[in-house]
Amino acid sequence: MTVADRPAIDRDALRRKYREERDKRLRPDGNDQYLRLTGRFAHYLDDPYTPVTERAPKTDHVTFAFIGGGFAGLVTGARLKEAGVEDVRIVEKGGDFGGTWYWNRYPGAQCDTASFVYMPLLEETGHMPTEKYAHAPEILEHCRRIGKHYGLYDNALFHTEVVDLEWIGGRWLVRTNRGDAFTAQFIAMGIGPLHVPKLPGIPGIEEFKGHSFHTSRWDYAYTGGDPSGAHMDRLAGKRVAIIGTGATAVQCVPHLARACAELYVFQRTPSSVDVRDNRPTDPDWFARMATPGWQQRWLENFTANQTGGQADEDLVMDGWTDIARRVRARIGALAPEHRTAPNMLAAFEDSDFEKMEEIRARVDAIVEDRETARKLQAWYRQLCKRPCFHDEYLQAFNVPGTHLVDTDGRGVERITERGVVVAGKEYEVDCVIYASGFEVGTDYSRRAGYDLTGRDGVRLSDRWSEGMRTLHGIHVHGFPNAFLVQPTQGANLISNIPHNLTEAGRTIAVMVKHALDHGYDEIEVTEEAEDAWVELLLSGGGMLLGSPDCTPGYYNNEGQELGLRWRLNAGYPQGAMAYFAYIDGWRTSNAFEGLEFR
Repeated sequence: MTVADRPAIDRDALRRKYREERDKRLRPDGNDQYLRLTGRFAHYLDDPYTPVTERAPKTDHVTFAFIGGGFAGLVTGARLKEAGVEDVRIVEKGGDFGGTWYWNRYPGAQCDTASFVYMPLLEETGHMPTEKYAHAPEILEHCRRIGKHYGLYDNALFHTEVVDLEWIGGRWLVRTNRGDAFTAQFIAMGIGPLHVPKLPGIPGIEEFKGHSFHTSRWDYAYTGGDPSGAHMDRLAGKRVAIIGTGATAVQCVPHLARACAELYVFQRTPSSVDVRDNRPTDPDWFARMATPGWQQRWLENFTANQTGGQADEDLVMDGWTDIARRVRARIGALAPEHRTAPNMLAAFEDSDFEKMEEIRARVDAIVEDRETARKLQAWYRQLCKRPCFHDEYLQAFNVPGTHLVDTDGRGVERITERGVVVAGKEYEVDCVIYASGFEVGTDYSRRAGYDLTGRDGVRLSDRWSEGMRTLHGIHVHGFPNAFLVQPTQGANLISNIPHNLTEAGRTIAVMVKHALDHGYDEIEVTEEAEDAWVELLLSGGGMLLGSPDCTPGYYNNEGQELGLRWRLNAGYPQGAMAYFAYIDGWRTSNAFEGLEFR
């Protein structure tokens, strides 16, 4: 079908439909609708992969301590080692490096941003991703590769959780759940948004007598199979429920569909699922492409394409950059005199309407049962929820024994001893799998599991009582020698989080080296510089997750009012590409404007 043959888009009808679907999901409890994994669910948090090794508590001193052994800790540790800072300790609650890739080993798990820009330090470690979208075992192994390459295992503490951080006598005292009480001159935190699993607050959830687990602790002892994709042979003859249809379910449902006798997929809101088009990496192509500096070029090219920057070509060519290409084409078609803000917003909306119509049409083309296809169609703007890309999810609903149980936005009614109830009907099952995600919108100290006590006894939770306040998303006034490694209040590039982390890690290493080389004991942002940065963030349209008009989810604070606390989750007003250029100039100038070294 040519563009001219496409039926005209009824904008008003789509807006009404989007509002109707959003309203079904609105509820007053917001993030409080979810449960923490405590009580009878505490065992869900156990490590099924690595036994805990006993050790004596640490009471020594290190130059740099990092909390979190995922990408954030690995890239920061790597840059510190490159800068000559050898005394680096990473504290990680898992049994190895990897962060979310240590815990998430569910069948089918893989990155949904291209491996060449998602997996950090590929050029430094000499690794070629085997696929455009690498699967979880390869990503986990790459995390271990980074740890070995940079000697980060030597001083790491695994199966260890920080319980308190306190600034005492010009040093940070780090206390852990294993009796450690060591000090560090500098600390950084990169705990990530995907490490505290949550459960849906469904009545009766504690009553189920069958087997159950959360996808972040996949129970292969029950299902059979393994993270590499081996068939889950122990599910033969089993009736399995999976609750949730977000990015995790999109990846594991096809594997469950092939293994279970009956699979019931309980859906509150459908995901938008576009083409992934995964394929193996051609070694000859990679050898030609991977010239010095290749990964930085790819990172900058992806960010420029995906966030509206200037790029002559699109190296990645995926669903993320397709969104931006379409918007640019629409805006570019406007006559110069018509490129006003309202017209450009209208062009953006039209582009999104067109894309989502294609995604809904894809459901109709793949899913054989008409009613199932109708219920799998997403009615919201593509960036209202995390876009998904997959080549097998929709096809799974053509497998005999796979059943979509759509709750029309209301969610599961209750759970009984025998199964799951929706609209008064009980579905008896042997196993319930919770694909309910992680805490994202809760307070930082709640997700971290500890608070920071900075200068003059001020706690970070009090300093941030009205919302996050930083410089560059890295520094907090009153907390000297403490750094954050995360995207908020920096680039806030949500389509490729590792790019944010690599830039933050590089920035921290440059500052720490400067302090050590010049004999400074402390680095701290001034209150004036922090205030000016926050004012800048609030002055523009820097990337915020979602909007109140979107279907509720973690992108828009579960549909709750977007007050100051949420508005402070912004990014640099001029966009991610501009932020990366800005922070590079800031750190290479050696002026470190806004900081005090003493």
